[in-house]
Amino acid sequence: MEILKWKVFPLMFLAISFLFLYTRAPTKQSNSDCSLLPYEHFWIQSKRIVTPHGVIEGAVEVKDGMIVSVVKAEDQLGPLGEHVMDYADAVVMPGLIDVHAHLDEPGRTEWEGFSSGTKAAAAGGITTLIDMPLNNYPSTVSEETLRLKVEAAQEKIYVDVGFWGGLVPENAFNLRALDNLLRAGALGLKSFMCPSGINDFPMTNSTHIMEGLHVLARYKRPLLVHAEMVLESEINSEHNDGSSDPRAYATYLKTRPPSWEEAAIRDLQGAIEETRVGGLVEGAHVHIVHLSDSGTSLELIKDAKRNGGSVSVETCPHYLAFSAEEIGDGDTRFKCSPPIRDEANRQKLWEALLDGNIDMLSSDHSPSIPALKLFEEGDFLRAWGGISSLQYVLPVTWTYGRKHGIDLVRLVALWSERPAKLAGQELKGAIVSGNHADIVVWEPEVDFELDENHSAYHKHPNNSAYMGKRLSGKVLSTFVRGNLVYNGGKHAPKACGVTILAR
Repeated sequence: MEILKWKVFPLMFLAISFLFLYTRAPTKQSNSDCSLLPYEHFWIQSKRIVTPHGVIEGAVEVKDGMIVSVVKAEDQLGPLGEHVMDYADAVVMPGLIDVHAHLDEPGRTEWEGFSSGTKAAAAGGITTLIDMPLNNYPSTVSEETLRLKVEAAQEKIYVDVGFWGGLVPENAFNLRALDNLLRAGALGLKSFMCPSGINDFPMTNSTHIMEGLHVLARYKRPLLVHAEMVLESEINSEHNDGSSDPRAYATYLKTRPPSWEEAAIRDLQGAIEETRVGGLVEGAHVHIVHLSDSGTSLELIKDAKRNGGSVSVETCPHYLAFSAEEIGDGDTRFKCSPPIRDEANRQKLWEALLDGNIDMLSSDHSPSIPALKLFEEGDFLRAWGGISSLQYVLPVTWTYGRKHGIDLVRLVALWSERPAKLAGQELKGAIVSGNHADIVVWEPEVDFELDENHSAYHKHPNNSAYMGKRLSGKVLSTFVRGNLVYNGGKHAPKACGVTILAR
């Protein structure tokens, strides 16, 4: 397929050094290095455009970074305009919004960084990501550390990037500190109910969480919670059975049972109840990140929703793509927390996702340097936990999801519309007039091998558990605020993504 076919409608045409005359006013040309496309007013045409009203054949008009109109083919009265990018049968849909990614800058840029991470995002069709407040150093737990994060991102980001702040014991009871962090632009807060593995990001309990929700309620912003609660008695009893080979995935799996997720969510029930209309923290919202347990933990979340609590939940592609049974001894690429559970659990997660009981997807891109994964030792108990995945989440979701009946409209809901709402981005997540022109163009039917020949932009692509997989869904082009930031394997010369700060 010819990926980009320029159509110029010559009502009045003088072919002198790219000078054209049209019946309409000429498109403003841009000499900016922010885009691979030299025009600020153009049309994107396709037979498959995913809109809030379904998949249509038609065109999207983009001007000055915004979507100014969406036209169905049957309603088109004449030539579209001056510059048309005809993508034929390729899918045109809102760019993905990843609300859970670790880019690790400043402080641990050797793990990942804004430049490499957002290049990977753009190549994967992600147009906005919200960076987590830990794994960078220092962690983003104050107005000052948020400023460091924003400064570090300048002139390095190829997609738009927002920031969660951290809720930790040192700021939970400090109203002024939390207020300053949110006033400085944090889109919400994130807390851990178990040790995070990062020294300057200690765990919180339900008391800290309730204090944070009181502040968040005034700003109407969410609290994201890593919902695992350590149950030492279960660890000790499990390890008494003699199965303690650190290279065996089963050993690691026993150290983080589903009951940890269940215990944390049970502990959150009181706080979630107070987010209801008329509750003590009405206006706040609790979001459970990376749910792994499809059993009692999910049922508790469903109960909280039925009882009027303002709560949502995400899961990640690696919980939907992999099962414990297929993870080989010593293959620490698959270590994450909560852990990847068995096949029966995986199938139930898919059911919950398609039934609408899981609200959205995120990558939980958690990279590290290869040495921390302990590949030679293969020690699951000591290796760094985290799945490197940012560039691959669209094809992974599609490859595994189409086997379960996922369609393009559902894909957009899970990866664009609902994440935009969580992050408070009302001008993103849908192809409608007035929104940012954040768009991904991709070919669902095209397969590719994720091997050493595939262009990967993560800092350490071989860390990824997806390496060696055959996937479906090739990203052709990614537009961020109308800038063509990725096209045909190339990025724009300059990184012109915008840092998103809440107001």
